[in-house]
Amino acid sequence: MTASSGTLARPRSRLHPLVVDALVASVTLLVVLIISVTTNKHPGAHAAAAGGFGERPLPAHTVVTALLGAGALVLRRRSPGPVLGATLVLTLAELILGTVSHPPAERHTSMMVMVALALFTVAAATDRATTLRVGTGTLALITVAGMLLGAQPWYASENFGIIAWTALAALAGDAVRHRRAAVDAIRERAERAEATREEEARRRVAEERLRIARELHDVVAHHIALVNVQAGVASHVMDSRPDQAKEALAQVRLASRQALSELQTTVGLLRHRDDPVAPTEPTKGLAVLGDLVDGFTRAGMAVVVERSGADEPPLPSAVDLAAYRVVQEALTNVHKHAGPDAKARVRILRTGRGDGARLEVTVLDDGPGGAPVPAGRAGAGGGHGLTGMRERAAALGGSCETEPLEGGGFRVRVVLPLRSPGGPAVERSGADRGWTLPCV
Repeated sequence: MTASSGTLARPRSRLHPLVVDALVASVTLLVVLIISVTTNKHPGAHAAAAGGFGERPLPAHTVVTALLGAGALVLRRRSPGPVLGATLVLTLAELILGTVSHPPAERHTSMMVMVALALFTVAAATDRATTLRVGTGTLALITVAGMLLGAQPWYASENFGIIAWTALAALAGDAVRHRRAAVDAIRERAERAEATREEEARRRVAEERLRIARELHDVVAHHIALVNVQAGVASHVMDSRPDQAKEALAQVRLASRQALSELQTTVGLLRHRDDPVAPTEPTKGLAVLGDLVDGFTRAGMAVVVERSGADEPPLPSAVDLAAYRVVQEALTNVHKHAGPDAKARVRILRTGRGDGARLEVTVLDDGPGGAPVPAGRAGAGGGHGLTGMRERAAALGGSCETEPLEGGGFRVRVVLPLRSPGGPAVERSGADRGWTLPCV
């Protein structure tokens, strides 16, 4: 799970659940035995009848029933219902046998502790309706049995304490179940959001692309159609009616000017606020890669560039621009996530020939080792920058690989074919010379 899900995860005990249940059962057994041999001094009792630990005898049947009950509690997590039934039966057996071994004033309901623990487990493992039914039945059965077979007279405080033990166990178990369900629901939503984040990003990108395409179509299609019609008229009447041809050409000029104006307005909506309204420099490409590297070098980041010689044929304009943008985005990510003191290496390699000619662009950095990979640089998914790289590569029929490196750092590798579908291949010149570059 991503970070959000790890934060929501409940802390788990390092011990096996069965070991934990065995420890809880052992503590419960000790509590039952202590209560079994301890008596309270009732108001008005004779001084010789003082209560305290060891003032009540511990018969063998109490030890046996307590041991059996503790053994059943070890399995309470696996079979909560049967364990509750077993503790109820053992409690009733202890109450019945206690009428023989103890006088009425010294009878006890110590086994009720085990019943309460078993009822708590049932309430935590089932739904509220089941808890209400089982809790009500347990309360009625054990309360009546305690008043008839427990400490006498029937209205002794020990007998009424059974009601509090039972109700508290049921309510506590229901509260634990409700909280557990709420935490599980939050964790599930976080995991679902994490799993669908990349899918949602792709969906939004596709919707935005479709919206832009519709707007460009609506803006340009009408004027281009008008230009096409008027150009056809001008071509048809150019020799016979030059005045009409001149008028048609004027309409072509007007329509094209309007199309350019509206196209500029539409594209302007996609620009950043600090972008120039009109381009004042040539289209970006690897020819100006040095200027890009100088900018990062002035910011304090060390960048090493390894690329082919200058005697290679020029790249297709689309590949040239895509390669430049990949390097730009990759170095920006290095500066943003690895820090200005990080070192980056850019490797540009042309391989193959003919239809297999391709351009490989690799950018590596030495980011801090052991640090978590930022969300914007995750190998699967990532931010808008990596999404843009993948889309540029896919649009040209290439591929994009991004992954963190073992021991620290990050790698971006983009492969772009130098032959567009149906277009001429850009072959390598020479016999594969000048292309051996050192590996990073």
